[in-house]
Amino acid sequence: MSSGTGLFVTFEGGEGAGKSTQIRRLAEALRARGHEVLLTREPGGSPGAEAVRHVLLSGAAEAFGTRMEAILFAAARNDHVEAVIRPALLQSKIVLCDRFMDSSRVYQGVTGNLEADFIETLQRIAVNGVVPDCTLILDIPARLGLERVKKRSAATASGPDRFEKDELEIHEKRREAYLDIAAREPERCHVVNATQDEEAIAAEILAIVNQLLAPVAAAKMPEAAHE
Repeated sequence: MSSGTGLFVTFEGGEGAGKSTQIRRLAEALRARGHEVLLTREPGGSPGAEAVRHVLLSGAAEAFGTRMEAILFAAARNDHVEAVIRPALLQSKIVLCDRFMDSSRVYQGVTGNLEADFIETLQRIAVNGVVPDCTLILDIPARLGLERVKKRSAATASGPDRFEKDELEIHEKRREAYLDIAAREPERCHVVNATQDEEAIAAEILAIVNQLLAPVAAAKMPEAAHE
């Protein structure tokens, strides 16, 4: 398992894919089965990273360019990893994170037009060896995802954030970039059709995570047998 005896699962995907809903559902399902779960998010997740989150999503850093945004994301991620994620994994917790390193690869790398080597170097420093055991990519056509975002914004009277306001073409390019990552790293990444109904998506995600937890449960059985 990643960086200890816990399990590290990340949720990725474009705007309006339903990540927040599904990560909460998975946390509830795992807790109901007795697992200790840490639910977190990026940018953010730790006090220092949450301060950077406001700067990034408000668009305050946009004037300084994509390269600076990528550096800020990396700084926030490193604080998140060292202050929250790594300690939780070492305590054998299941860590569920809404966005992680693949978001930087897609948003700042592919559609931000930053060099792949630059992005990968930042990520190596930021994660410092803590790589997800499993990444769930919720896939949805960009147009449908943006329609969901629009409805959500209308319901909450909130405007689009720094990235939601981008053009449809950019959002679709991000979708393709996520699918490319999944194709290149099939052992880690699982693509989930986010156009299904909420229950079906939740069931598929739980089945994937249960497969990861099965070896852990099996390893504990001999110990229980000798008690």
